[in-house]
Amino acid sequence: MTERTITRADLAEAVYQEVGLSRSESATLVDSLLDQIADSLLSDGAVKISAFGSFVVRWKGERVGRNPKTGEEVPIAPRRVLVFRASQVLKDRLNAAHESEAAS
Repeated sequence: MTERTITRADLAEAVYQEVGLSRSESATLVDSLLDQIADSLLSDGAVKISAFGSFVVRWKGERVGRNPKTGEEVPIAPRRVLVFRASQVLKDRLNAAHESEAAS
């Protein structure tokens, strides 16, 4: 399996191909959508996209970590982290794609 990063430009090109908006309108739409998701995560702490999954901001408290090279204990500051949980629909699609790859 090859690893490939999907960029904003890739998403805008996909919108252009599928929807038929101009390239600049497609780029604006993608930017607007991603900005809305980010703003919702900052204000509400959660975004749910039906048949895709949920993004949730969680709080991780302070803890003690260990430097693997020296073994020295290091405090890790409290922080917020973004967690993604795939929907069952997406999980089913991923597993169906994996099963078809394995069969061939």
